[in-house]
Amino acid sequence: MTGAGARGQDAPTSGGLVLVATPIGNLGDLAPRAVEALAGATVIAAEDTRRTRALLSHAGVSLSSSRLVALHGHNEADMSARLVAEMEAGARVAYVTDAGMPGISDPGERLVRAALERGLPVEAVPGPSAALTALVISGLPTSRFVFEGFLPRKGSERAARLAALATEERTTVIFESPRRLAATLGDLAAALGPERPVAVARELTKMFETVWRGTLGEAAAGGPEPRGEQAIVIGPAAPRPEPGDDEVVDALRRELAGGATKRDAASAVARRLGVSRRRTYELATTFPSGGGSGGAA
Repeated sequence: MTGAGARGQDAPTSGGLVLVATPIGNLGDLAPRAVEALAGATVIAAEDTRRTRALLSHAGVSLSSSRLVALHGHNEADMSARLVAEMEAGARVAYVTDAGMPGISDPGERLVRAALERGLPVEAVPGPSAALTALVISGLPTSRFVFEGFLPRKGSERAARLAALATEERTTVIFESPRRLAATLGDLAAALGPERPVAVARELTKMFETVWRGTLGEAAAGGPEPRGEQAIVIGPAAPRPEPGDDEVVDALRRELAGGATKRDAASAVARRLGVSRRRTYELATTFPSGGGSGGAA
């Protein structure tokens, strides 16, 4: 693989961006390649410079030949432009957040986009991830999953996201703060049903790591301890049952009443209900010609 986007171990160390994953709790998880990337950077950008200084000290990385700057949610747009200009002048920028992989419920996305828009190389040193760690130890299905990050705190946007999760047929991972954990578990139980399986992981990779497993109803009643950062892993919804003929016919009737042809109505209903177009068309042909006011024969 060649070109600006293909960078390996022997790639040059100037003029680009490297996202460096950092431990989510246990400093022993810092990878040797992450230490190498930080030590070789011209500029180290960090979500919290105080935390990063402690990490660099643990890793034995000196700032004698590097500069440490802050890039967080409040200044990402402005700092991204400044750092891109430095990359274009040949600087090697390493970016770290407080824990885990930058850009995953943390700053970093704008910086990556700004660098790519200027044709600069972007690479990542992979490592710890709270979302994936919680997922794989949850005991819930891992073959298909979705990461929701933090839910909106209130209002119609939160209600819409909860409604979407009610029918989500993939395992879902959510982050939540300890002070909002109880309210979120209550909302999830109400929207998704109390029998939906869930695992709530906290303090991942730390000394007091715990994973609570049960149902949303049990969790809402006070199962998990609300201390430390929380990762909520929710089991998938049961597959939606195949719609019966009455439901398909009703949907066809609405399409035909709106002026659709039988062929177009059959296609629209098949897409919306997730059934075969052959089935919807066969039912559509039972309607009398010229409208949806009649019933099926």
